[in-house]
Amino acid sequence: METLLRRVRELDPKAAADALHDRADAEVAAVLAQLNPGQAVEILEEFAPTRRQRIAAADSAGEQWLEDGAWPESSVGRLMEKPNAVFAPGTRIHEAVETLREAVKQTLITYLYVLDKHDRLVGVVAFRELLFANPNDTLAEVMLTSPFSLRADMDLIDAMHAVVTRHYPVYPVCDAEGRLIGVVRGSVLFEQQAFEISAQAGAMVGVEKEERAATPWLRSLKFRHPWLQLNLFTAFIAAATVGLFQDTVNRIVLLAIFIPVLSGQCSNTGCQSLAVTLRGMTLGEVRSSQAGALMAKEALLGLVNGALTGVVAAIAMYVMATMQHHPQPWLLSLITWVAMTSSCAISGMAGAAVPLLLKRLGADPATASSIFLTTATDVVSMGLFLGLAAWLVM
Repeated sequence: METLLRRVRELDPKAAADALHDRADAEVAAVLAQLNPGQAVEILEEFAPTRRQRIAAADSAGEQWLEDGAWPESSVGRLMEKPNAVFAPGTRIHEAVETLREAVKQTLITYLYVLDKHDRLVGVVAFRELLFANPNDTLAEVMLTSPFSLRADMDLIDAMHAVVTRHYPVYPVCDAEGRLIGVVRGSVLFEQQAFEISAQAGAMVGVEKEERAATPWLRSLKFRHPWLQLNLFTAFIAAATVGLFQDTVNRIVLLAIFIPVLSGQCSNTGCQSLAVTLRGMTLGEVRSSQAGALMAKEALLGLVNGALTGVVAAIAMYVMATMQHHPQPWLLSLITWVAMTSSCAISGMAGAAVPLLLKRLGADPATASSIFLTTATDVVSMGLFLGLAAWLVM
């Protein structure tokens, strides 16, 4: 059981479901019960509907897994567990203790949730408070009123912002009317968000977040290959840009030496901007109203960085052009500086614009954003550099 559980934890949902396919329903349910609810739901969804129902019926948490699966991906609702200690406000302390006497032997109970007759959450009582309260007091007399709660439809990022200063072990989850529909453990919330953040770097280059280190190689190939084909197509676009100026490159071979220098510098500038923008979006620091200001800042940073690094590149161009006895070394160095400065400014702005645009279109901002950004920076940097050379030197 432990070996199987360890293997399932390391696999993506589809591969985990394949590993569990031939196991008995009760055994599958027992494994899923050891995982956090979000992971259990993802694996359960990979089974056929009839098998899914049988597996869910084999464990007390199964009904909750099916309910969680109805909520959107990356929402709090996917991580919910059933609340185990729910009482009416008029319940006496000794009655609550007696009710929980057996329950605490089976599960960890941190809070008691007090609901009105409409199942709305009206108060919370910490379990330890039962030790100090008068046995004849009601829960309404000792509860914390107007307790903090999460919404089931809340995005995980928004939930993380809401709980970051609270650090409660368990959070109640309510619907739009304030009715208690579940609880989510703080550790599960942070674990899921850590996974989402760790998947971001891979998504930038076309690695699906479902892929894990233990994912079978054929499935990894299926995840990665389409993005590599897209990357190849975009590389052809960059190559076509150079092809437009083939005559210029043939006449001034020195330009070919500086093309990868310029392209690499602009790509790095854009990727720096992209990384900062994605981090800000993940942490909720970037709002739609701030998009213009962010792109302006990144364009300015790219301009200044491009101008400073462009000086070094221009000097190198001048030295090499002089060594090769080119008649216009100063002009070539000026072209290099202008192309570097302008391209880095555009790349910085593009690094912020690409994820913002993807989000506006309803796509994952991190999905293959690096591929799109690299294409844009290559086309702009090469086009500017060779275009200026063709215009001013030829």
